[in-house]
Formats: sequence, structure tokens, C-alpha cells
Amino acid sequence: MTKRHLILTLALSTLPFAVIGCGGDESKAETSTATATAASTTAAAPDLPADVQDIANATAAATETSATAAAESNTFSATGEFVSPVRSELSARIPGRVAKMYVDEGSRVRRGQPVLELETEYSRLNLQAANAEVARAKAALDEAGRDLERKRGLSAKDSIPRATLDRSQAMFDQANAAHQAASAQAALLRQQIADATLRSPVDGIVAEKRVDIGARLGDGGVAFVVVQTSPLKLRFAVPERYLGRITAGDQVTARVDPYPNEAFTGVVKTMGGVIDPKTRTMFAEAEFANRDGRLRPGLFARVETKLD
Repeated sequence: MTKRHLILTLALSTLPFAVIGCGGDESKAETSTATATAASTTAAAPDLPADVQDIANATAAATETSATAAAESNTFSATGEFVSPVRSELSARIPGRVAKMYVDEGSRVRRGQPVLELETEYSRLNLQAANAEVARAKAALDEAGRDLERKRGLSAKDSIPRATLDRSQAMFDQANAAHQAASAQAALLRQQIADATLRSPVDGIVAEKRVDIGARLGDGGVAFVVVQTSPLKLRFAVPERYLGRITAGDQVTARVDPYPNEAFTGVVKTMGGVIDPKTRTMFAEAEFANRDGRLRPGLFARVETKLD
């Protein structure tokens, strides 16, 4: 046997022992790994992979959103604008020169409050003359009345002819007519003096001032523009699919930027009967009492109402 064959024979004879030794080490390693895995599983569950964790988060968010949408499905929200139901252009009934002004643009006014006064000196002088004429006519009427009573007494005794009684009656009628005419003239002058004071017809705000002291107001001349603020109307658009779910009498809640922490309550008064073919919406109006006057015309609001 050669040297080469001897070396090969020795190598082959030792091979099974090496294989057997390595197999034992691997079995021990596998057993140790399984034991460690079981221990870690018992202690805490491993984190999900990043892609699986994203899917789980998205599913939870979708579930929460669906619950929120289900809770809010009976609430309608929109944006609208407060508008004044009355916009009045104040003009004097009689022409004249402005003598006094009691308000300015932006002033808050009450119904019946004076806002402007025209010069009335000549009207007051004419009224004095008219009152004097009324007094004179009243005296003449009283005298004619007493004369008529005397003539009636004499006529009853046939002491005077019938024509004398008729003349006394005619004098009394003329005196009465003169007294009524003088009284009417005096009443006209008093009314002109009263009309010289311009008053607000509504509770509201002076939106425009178009005259100043000393200016002359002609027939139809506008002195102020007053807009009503109590109550106010909130106008907003409603999609056609809500036609049967929002009706007059429903309560609405409005929120505005100037008062972010407050909610104002109103009542639906009008639902538009015509649907806009371009936007497929109709208009609705809700009325707000606004007794404190904090809401103003032109103010935008976010409106909500519960659906039936």
C-alpha cells in the first residue's frame, strides 16, 4: 500500500465521528433557540411589521370615522349671511333746512327716536297766528250761538218773523264754519312742526348719513338709511336632497367669528320653493331675535340644524 492510499484510508475512517459530533452541536443549538423563542413569546407579543401596522392603524381610523359620521348623519351644516328684514330710507315729509342732528352713521336707534330736526321758526310763528284766529272764530261762534238761542225763544212766542230766525241760524253756521277752518289751519301747522322732527321707524342701526346741519332737504330727499337689527334673518342655501327634512319651525344654531365661544339660536321661518337649476339648492331663512343687537347685517355665520 502506498503512502497516498494510507492517508485517504485514515481520512475516510475518521469522517463519521466528525459528522456525528457536528450533528450533536446543531441539535443542541436548535433546542436552545426553540426554548428562547418560547420564553420570549410567553413574555410579550412581538411588534407587527411596519406595513402590517399601517394597515391596522388605517382600519382603526376608518372605524372611528364611520362611527363619527353615523353620529353626525342627522345634522345639517351650512354657511349663511345675516340680512336685515327692513332697510328704510328716511326722508322728511316737508322740505326744510336741517337745524339739529341727533345721531351719526353707525349709531344705534330705537323705534320713534328722533334722528333729525328741521328749522321750524316760521312754522311756529304761523301757528301763533293760527291759534289767534281760532280764538277769534270761537268767540264769534259763541256769540252767534247765543243770538240764535234768543231768536229761537222769540220765534216760539211769535215775537219775531221767521226770516229773522233764519238769518240768525245762517250767522251761526258761518261762524261755526270759520271756527272749523281756523282750527284746521292750526292743526296743519302743528303737524308740520311735528313732521320737522324725523324719527326712526324701526329698532336698528344708522347705515348711512347723507345730510349735515345746514343742508336743505327737498321733497323726497333721503337723510338717513336705517337697517333693522332686531329681529335679524339668516339666509343660507339648502341642497335639494334636504327638501323634506328641513321645515319651517325647525331650530337652528349659528356661530360667528366675533363670538367664537357662543351659539345663537333661531327658528326657520321660510324655505325657498324654487330650486336653483345651476346649484341644485334652495334658500332658507331663519329668524334670530337679536335683542342685544350683537349680531349685525352682513355677518357670515356657520349654521347647523338637526334633521328629522
